[in-house]
Amino acid sequence: DAASLDFASFAAPAGAMAGWAFVLALIGFGTKAGLMPLHVWLPEAHPAAPSHVSAVMSGVMIKTGLYGLLRLLSLLGPPPVWWGWTLLLVGAASGVLGVLMALTQRDLKRLLAYSSVENIGIIGMGFGLGLIGQSTGHAALAVMGFAGGLLHIWNHAVFKSLLFLAAGSVVHATGSRDLEALGGLLRRLPATGLAFAVAAAAICGLPPFNGFVSEFLLYLGALAGLASADGPTTPAVAGLVAILALALIGGLAVACFTRALGIAFLGEPRSPAAAAAHEAGAAMRLPMAILAAACLALGLAGPLSLRVAGTVLHGILPG
Repeated sequence: DAASLDFASFAAPAGAMAGWAFVLALIGFGTKAGLMPLHVWLPEAHPAAPSHVSAVMSGVMIKTGLYGLLRLLSLLGPPPVWWGWTLLLVGAASGVLGVLMALTQRDLKRLLAYSSVENIGIIGMGFGLGLIGQSTGHAALAVMGFAGGLLHIWNHAVFKSLLFLAAGSVVHATGSRDLEALGGLLRRLPATGLAFAVAAAAICGLPPFNGFVSEFLLYLGALAGLASADGPTTPAVAGLVAILALALIGGLAVACFTRALGIAFLGEPRSPAAAAAHEAGAAMRLPMAILAAACLALGLAGPLSLRVAGTVLHGILPG
C-alpha cells in the first residue's frame, strides 16, 4: 500500500489495514517464535540439532520472532484493546499447553523444546498485558506487562541455553536423551547436575534466580490491573486471567522440572551407560558455570530491571 519497504513509509496505518497487519504479523512472527498452534516445528527441530545449536535456537533464534512482532507493534499506532486480548489469550494457551506437553515427554530435549513454547507464551502474555494497558490508559499495566515480557526474553535466553548445554553434557556422558535410561547422574556429573538444578529453579520462577524477576513484574502488572477498579473493567479482567494462567504455568513447571531433575540425576542408574557416565571436560563445564552465574546475577540485579528496560519502553510507550 505504501509502495515502499521503508519502515517510516508505512508507520501507523489506519483502520482495518492496521488490524490486518497485526493479524498477519502475529501469524508470521508467531510461527517463528513458536506460539501455539504454530509451534509444531519446534519440538521436532531441537532433538535433531546438536545441543549447543539448540541453545542458540532457543536463546536467540526464536526470540527474533518476538522482536519482529514488537517492532511492528511500535509502528502501528495506538492499539485497539482486542490486540492485547488476542496476545494475552494466545500466550496463556501456549504457556499452559506447552508445559503440559513438556510434562509428558521422555526425551529430555523434546521436554526442553516444549518448555520453550511455554516461556514464549509467558512473554506473549506480557506483551498482551502491555497492549491492554496501553489501549485502556492504564500506565502500570502497560509498563509492567511490556517490561516483564522484555526481561523474560533475556532471562529465558540465559536459563534455557544453560538447560540445553546441561542436556548436551548428559548426552555426551550417556549417549541417551531418554529420561528412563538415566538416573543417578548427580554423583557422576556433579557440575552438570548443579547447573541443571540452577536452570530448573530459574525457569520455574524461583528466587533468587532471574526467572523470578520477570515473572514477578508480570504479577505486579496483573495485580495493578486487578486493583484498578471495583468492577469488572478490562484491566481487572485481564489481570485476573494473567494471574490464574501464570500461577497454573508456574505450578506445572515446578512439577515438570522436579520430574526431569529427579529422574535423570537422582536415584540409581537405570542403564549401563548411566552407570558408566563421567563428567564433561572443562570446555563444556565453563559455559555452564558462566550461565549459572548469570542466572543468579540477573536475579540479584532485579531492582535495576525497570531502569534497564526503560530505553526500550520509551520506544514502545510514547510519553
